[in-house]
Amino acid sequence: MKQSAPAVVIGDALIDEMRDEAGSVDAPGGSALNVAVGLTTLETPAILIAMIGTDRDGTVLDSYLGEHGIPVLASPTARGTGRAISDRTNGEPTYSFNAAAIARKIAFSPDVLHAIEAAPLVAISGFPFDDADQFEQLSRAVGGARVAVDANPRSGLVSDTKRFGENLLAFASGCELVKIGEDDAQLLYGESAETVAGRFVRAGAEAVVATHGSGGATVYLSDRVVHRPIAHLDGEPVDMMGAGDATFATVLAELVRRDFSTDETVWQGILDHAMVVAAMTIRAPGGSLRLA
Repeated sequence: MKQSAPAVVIGDALIDEMRDEAGSVDAPGGSALNVAVGLTTLETPAILIAMIGTDRDGTVLDSYLGEHGIPVLASPTARGTGRAISDRTNGEPTYSFNAAAIARKIAFSPDVLHAIEAAPLVAISGFPFDDADQFEQLSRAVGGARVAVDANPRSGLVSDTKRFGENLLAFASGCELVKIGEDDAQLLYGESAETVAGRFVRAGAEAVVATHGSGGATVYLSDRVVHRPIAHLDGEPVDMMGAGDATFATVLAELVRRDFSTDETVWQGILDHAMVVAAMTIRAPGGSLRLA
């Protein structure tokens, strides 16, 4: 399938503030930003739709996206640009978010609706599914499109896990692809990714990719299940931050290039590729997808 227009990625773009014993480092991040950059790295043109402020952090994000050739349809905000703080000074990392990240909203302007209508695939990542108004606007905006979603919930960003989970399940019914991680499934439903994936498929999702960290990934289809292990590469993992986004972006790039398939061999190839990319990504610091 020839890509006639850029894929659209809707969700969060922010500054990752990473703290450890050596100090603090800022880097462009947010799951939707990571997915858009990942798609372009995989030679799949993409447009990012996200809330980005006109402050210094917003300028950093605009410059970074410009370097990757990614057009941005930025939603206006009076709160500035979002920040995610990961504190690793006491071993296990803890995460917190500034007010802008917590109150993030997407403006579904005419330009945004036009980009969605023209896109070969619309991907949602890091969206506030517990915001009733945002959920309604998103559902209307993507009606009739090929849609993929990685809700990517974070405890510091989700104000109502019950509503988030209910809305995500309703949204999944119209999706070509849903991605869910083990941590996401536990946070939203208190269940395993396998159990939640089955629920999404029964709701109407055409395919659900569940990621299991070092246990690899599994795709659940209406009539079959395909599992592939994580790729074993030289060197030790140094940062797990971008593994899920890299997996999602790799699967999206494959879907943009082809019609949807339930063929087991096709999905084995897609997941094998995604597991190699994820393994390369976690062998470098930061959340950006890596191909070497």
